[in-house]
Amino acid sequence: MAEEQQGQERTEQPTAKRLTEARKKGQVARSRELNTLLVMLASAVALWLLSGPAMSGLTALLSDALSPTGDVLRQAELVPNHLMQVMLSAFVLISPFLAITLVAALAGPAVMGGLLFSADAIAFKAEKLDPIKGLGRVFSTKGLIELVKALLKFFLVLGVAVLIYKFMERDVMALITLDVMEGITRSGSMIMIALVLLSATLVLIAAIDVPYQLWSHNKQMRMTKQEVKDESKETDGRPEVKARVRQLQREASQRRMLQDVPDADVVITNPTHYSVALKYDKDGTGAPRVVAKGQDLIALKIRTIAIEHDVAIYEEPPLARALHGTTEIGDEIPGPLFLAVARVLAYVYHLRKSAPTDYIPRPAPVELPSEFAEYH
Repeated sequence: MAEEQQGQERTEQPTAKRLTEARKKGQVARSRELNTLLVMLASAVALWLLSGPAMSGLTALLSDALSPTGDVLRQAELVPNHLMQVMLSAFVLISPFLAITLVAALAGPAVMGGLLFSADAIAFKAEKLDPIKGLGRVFSTKGLIELVKALLKFFLVLGVAVLIYKFMERDVMALITLDVMEGITRSGSMIMIALVLLSATLVLIAAIDVPYQLWSHNKQMRMTKQEVKDESKETDGRPEVKARVRQLQREASQRRMLQDVPDADVVITNPTHYSVALKYDKDGTGAPRVVAKGQDLIALKIRTIAIEHDVAIYEEPPLARALHGTTEIGDEIPGPLFLAVARVLAYVYHLRKSAPTDYIPRPAPVELPSEFAEYH
C-alpha cells in the first residue's frame, strides 16, 4: 500500500515531452509582477526621453484645440473635422510612447516562457462555470498565496506613493501658482520621478515572484513514477513496434547496400549461403573494401544484381565465410586475408583484359591463416 501511494506522489521532474505538451496547452510559467515592472519602467523611460518634444507638442495642440480660429469659429460644421484632426495629431504625438509600452508588455511573456498563442488556453470549458470548483480555486493554496502577494504589493506601493507625495507635497501645491506652460512641464517631471520610484518598488516584488512562479510551474508539471514509466513505454513503443522499426531500418540499410553492388569489382560467394562484394580503389592507398555482404536471400540478391551488371562472381567458400564473419559494410578487408583477396582481384582484372577466347587458369585456393580456421 505504501509503495502504491509513493508511486502516485509527484516526485519526478517533468520530461521534455510533458513540458512540450503543456506548452501547447498554454501552460507555461508567467509572472504578472514582471510584466507590470517592465511596463512601468518602459513608461518611465519613454516619458523621460519623449517628455520634451511631447510636452511641447501637446501644449501647442491643447492651445489649438481650446482656441480655434478662422472658419472653425464661424462654421459649426467644421468643428467635428477640427476635433478629428486634433485627436489624430495627439495620437501621432503619443504613438512613440505607446510603441515603447507595447514592446515592454510583450517582453515580459517573451522572457518567461516565450511568446505563445494556444487555442486550448482560450477555449470554452464548462467546468470553469462550476461555482464549487471556482470557490475551491479561490480558497486553494495558490489562491491564498496570490491574495497575500496582492496585499503586500498594495501596501508596499501605497507606502511608497505616500512617501513620494510627502516628498513632493510642496512642489504639488506650488503648481497652482505657475502658469499653464510651466505647470505642465513641472507636473510631467514629477510624474516621471514618481514612476521611476514606483518601478523601483516593483523590482523587489518581481524578484520574489519570478523564482516563485518558476518553482510553482515546475511543481505543477511534476510526474508520478508511474506516469514516467507509461510515457517511456509510449515513447519507446511496444516490443512488436520496435521490432517492426528495426526491420524497416534493416531493409533500408539493405537497399542502400545493394545500390553499391554494381560498382563492385568482384563478388566472392560460398556459393549459395554467403556473398561478399568487394571494391578496390586502384588510385588509393587503402585495402579493398566491403561494399555489400549477406547470406541466404540477401546473398542471392547480391549475386543476381552482380550478374545483371556484369560484375565478376568468384566462388571461394572459405574466403567468403571469413570475409562475411570478420568485416562490416565499409570496412577494409583484414590484413591476413589481403593475399587471398589480391589473388582473386588479379584474376578478375586479367579476365577483363583478355579476349573471350583466351583461357585464364583459375588461381589455386590460398590457405587461410590459422586465426580463420573456423571458416574452413
